[in-house]
Amino acid sequence: MLQCFDGAFDRDQLDRRAFTFKHKLMGHPALSIANLARTIPALPANQVFYSSGLLSKNDDFDRAHIEHRNGLTIEETIENIRTSNSYVMVRSPERDPSFAEVYRQLTDDVAALMRERRLSGLPVDAMLYLFIASPNSITPFHIDRYSTLLLQFQGSKEVTVFPPWDERIMPTSEREEFVARIAGKRPVFRPEIEDLGRRFEFHPGEALHIPFVAGHHVKNGPSEVSISMSIIFKTPETMRQIHAMSFNNACRPMLQKIGLQPQAVGQSAWRDSLKSTAYRIGRKGKHIVRATTAG
Repeated sequence: MLQCFDGAFDRDQLDRRAFTFKHKLMGHPALSIANLARTIPALPANQVFYSSGLLSKNDDFDRAHIEHRNGLTIEETIENIRTSNSYVMVRSPERDPSFAEVYRQLTDDVAALMRERRLSGLPVDAMLYLFIASPNSITPFHIDRYSTLLLQFQGSKEVTVFPPWDERIMPTSEREEFVARIAGKRPVFRPEIEDLGRRFEFHPGEALHIPFVAGHHVKNGPSEVSISMSIIFKTPETMRQIHAMSFNNACRPMLQKIGLQPQAVGQSAWRDSLKSTAYRIGRKGKHIVRATTAG
C-alpha cells in the first residue's frame, strides 16, 4: 500500500514516459503557507534559490537566481509572492523537521514502486525540491539527471514534457556530455521542438512523473500562487545509464579519430551494463592511483 500516491497507474511506465496520477498529501501541514514562511528563511542560503518569475523558456534555469534577481529578500519574496512576479526553489527542505515525515513516506513509496518494477535496491540520492511561484511564472526548459515525481498542492500549471532520449530534443553527444558533467553546456530550447512535447494541465492533488533525461518546461496558471514539491531520485537502472553515458563521453574523442561513434545509451541494456562496469572500474583505478601517488 502506497502512503503518498494513488496506486492506479502502470509501474512499467516509470522512466519510459510522462504520466499523471493522484497523490494523497493535500492538506499536509508542512506545505501550509505559515510553515513555508517560517521554514524557508531559516534554511541555509545554499538551499534557497529565488528570482524573477518573468523568464523565457530558453533562460538558464540553473543561473536564474544570479542573472534574474527580483530585488527582494526571501522574506519579502514569500510575503508578496502573489504580486511580486517571483519564483522560489528550495533544495532539500527535508532538513527541516517539519518535512522529515513526508520525506520518509515519499522515499518509502519510491522504493515500493521500484520493487514493483523489479528494480533491486533503494532509491539513490533521493531528495525533495519545493517550488513556490507567482501567477504566470515560467520555469525554463531544462533536463534533470534524475527521475522526478512532481506533486501539486496549490494553483495550476501547464507542464510540457519531451520524450527522453530523443535526438531532436538534444543530440546524443550533448546529452552524454551534460550527464557526465564535463562541460558547462546546458540543454537549449528551440521553438521547433515545442510540438514534440506532451502538455499536462496540472492541478492540486495531481502528481506527474517526469522520466530520467526528459526535457521539460513549466508555466504557472494566471490567477493563483503555485505550490508544488518533487521528489527526485536515481534507480539502479538510471545509475547504469549515467555511468554508460559517461563512458561514451570519455571514449568519443578516441573513436572519432577512426571515424566511429559509440552506440547511444538506452538501446541495449546489456551493452549499457558493460559500459557502466567499465566506467566504474576505470574510475576506481584512477582513485587508487591518486591515493597511492598523493604526497
